[in-house]
Amino acid sequence: MAATAGWRYVRAFVSGLFVAVPVTVTVLDRFAYVARVEGASMQPSLNPDSGSECDVVLLNRWSVRNYEVRRGDIVSVMSPRNPQQKIIKRVIGLEGDFIRTLSYKNRYVRVPDGHFWIEGDHHGHSLDSNSFGPVSVGLLHGRASHIIWPPNRWQEIKPSLPPHRGPLAPEEEEG
Repeated sequence: MAATAGWRYVRAFVSGLFVAVPVTVTVLDRFAYVARVEGASMQPSLNPDSGSECDVVLLNRWSVRNYEVRRGDIVSVMSPRNPQQKIIKRVIGLEGDFIRTLSYKNRYVRVPDGHFWIEGDHHGHSLDSNSFGPVSVGLLHGRASHIIWPPNRWQEIKPSLPPHRGPLAPEEEEG
């Protein structure tokens, strides 16, 4: 009798897994997941203390399902140089914007349709659009919405542009 009850629990547990695993995979694929941010390219916004543990962020996939981002958003994209790697950078310019680059082959760039310009906050330590140019929105993977680890850094990530970054004003484009 006890053996029968034990098997019933095992069978219920296994059948629960058959439901839980696909639901979990769907949630992670469609809605959100967590990612560890490594390196110094987003300092001081992420990983402000290079010697301490890495920040962990919540990446919202649902908010970018239509490839809509704003200037100042921190996003995860598949690296244009290595499709096996995801990188986290800040959106500086959107399609149609004119950008003054920091170290790209052209001093000024018009962001083409279907692309955006991304940069790390720590300019000397970042492989970003200044290295590989505008990034296709098709490589967009998620938008960082919260820092969830370490606990003392828990906070919402609000869009913001670093000083003197962003699209050029119309009068700057002409001059």
